[in-house]
Amino acid sequence: MPVADNDLVQALVAAGALKDADVKKARDAQQRAGGPIRDSLVSLGLVSEEQIGQAIAGRDNLKFIHVGDLEISPAVIETIPQAQAKKFQILPVERTAGNVTLACAEPLEFETLDNLRFILNSNIELVIAPKDELADAINRFYGGATVDESVDSMLQEFTDSDIAPVGEGAGGNKEADASDDDAPVVRLVRLIIEEAVRSRASDIHVECMADKMRIRYRIDGICQVVQTPPKRLQGSIISRLKILSRIDIAEKRRPQDGRIFMRIDGRDIDFRVSCLPSSHGESVVLRILDKQKALIGLDRLGFEGEDYEKFHRIIRRPNGIFLVTGPTGSGKTTTLYAALNELNRPDVKIISAEDPVEYNLAGINQCQVHDQIGLTFARILRSILRQAPNIILIGEIRALDVAEVAVQAALTGHLVFSTLHTNDAPSAITRLIDMGIKPFLVASSVQAIMAQRLVRRVCDRCKEPETPDPKVMQVMGLTEQDLVGASFAHGKGCPACSNTGYRGRQGIFELMEMNSSIRELAFNRAPVDQVRQQAIMSGMRTLQDDSIAKAKKGITTLDEAMRITVRGEV
Repeated sequence: MPVADNDLVQALVAAGALKDADVKKARDAQQRAGGPIRDSLVSLGLVSEEQIGQAIAGRDNLKFIHVGDLEISPAVIETIPQAQAKKFQILPVERTAGNVTLACAEPLEFETLDNLRFILNSNIELVIAPKDELADAINRFYGGATVDESVDSMLQEFTDSDIAPVGEGAGGNKEADASDDDAPVVRLVRLIIEEAVRSRASDIHVECMADKMRIRYRIDGICQVVQTPPKRLQGSIISRLKILSRIDIAEKRRPQDGRIFMRIDGRDIDFRVSCLPSSHGESVVLRILDKQKALIGLDRLGFEGEDYEKFHRIIRRPNGIFLVTGPTGSGKTTTLYAALNELNRPDVKIISAEDPVEYNLAGINQCQVHDQIGLTFARILRSILRQAPNIILIGEIRALDVAEVAVQAALTGHLVFSTLHTNDAPSAITRLIDMGIKPFLVASSVQAIMAQRLVRRVCDRCKEPETPDPKVMQVMGLTEQDLVGASFAHGKGCPACSNTGYRGRQGIFELMEMNSSIRELAFNRAPVDQVRQQAIMSGMRTLQDDSIAKAKKGITTLDEAMRITVRGEV
């Protein structure tokens, strides 16, 4: 039987993997985010999936194994159909006469076991594997190859008559043509989306070219081509995506935005959809928003010691503005939500104005911007101030009217969190002044500014020590002395990381806390370089310094640190 929440907590405590003091924190997070307590325990960094698997195995006297590097023969994989493997999250790892060994993240229901015994006509032996490893292994043995085979088989179902009316003709009910009547397209689009989620992609890019389409996934910040459907499927695929996201399929001349909600592998996934006209058709990008991945604890963001203490102290101030800067996809929202989760208590009123509301946070009043009806950031913020909040989250400061209300709120006893698009922390001061905020207001209202990026983590499964390239060390300003005591590493490549050597990403930060010297420079409209120099003298660790510190610990590589922080100089 699947392990109940209370049984799992007791098993982890008994195994010494979880402390009693952490149980309340996990239950509070579960109440805010919903779902099983297992997800909250992992997202907060209290335990790993491996520790959970070992605790379950010990509780039920089952064998615990790692499946990340297993090589399983196709004959064994074919024992379990793809649909059953993905539905129940099980993986056949061994088959002998009259016996099949199945890896699972937790014991199966009795009814499910009986059905599998009947289907396989064999006894079943269960072994426990870490949930994340298991999902990757199922995707490796079933997902990629099966999607290609499914795409090939579906392409045979398409004919010129099937495709022509969708997006090419001038009349007819195009929506009907592209939806239920075009089942192969429905299945193809669904497979593309599911495969992206299982591959840990953050975006899906559907791009139209002169003679074909190109579908790319952005995984760990890097775009990878996964499919190239023929040009004749262009209209059907894009129309299907538009229907799912409730976008007008007849409008092809203007940019449009939409949203898709899907449940994949038991997880609720949101997709922000952007449709942009281009020379060879429409370009569609789906940004994948996974609620479980967004709600993480502060200690899992990746702060080094002093920065963590400084960040923890700043977000507990009673008033002022705290800005997080960086490009799209650099983790700004995740950082702000982690801060709000830390501050979210029954005695604190928190209100947000977002466009769009990316993740739902229990206990926080979240307002969605609707420019079409005049519900703008500025209008929402003026109303928010009459709601007497303690903390305000502004999705992004884009214009002067929003910045003015944020400053007003900060100067009247509110703590304001927001984001800004600048390259580094000191540039945010200049950006606010350029917007039209008076320098003395910037100097008095802003408490701290933090720039952040995401660097790829070295894969833990295939990590091995390395000596960095001398040329890279020179570019990063390192000497031979910096090798002493460092643990530089790289991934040699394995199935778990798709032979890239990287798996997952880690934040790097540049936290500038305002002090009297920096406030005086802001008041006097000092150049960015002068502000940056003063901030470094005051103890600010730059993005490059933080990335080097993580490379020295073997968390990322020096090549990756250089790619993110000094790319323009190489």
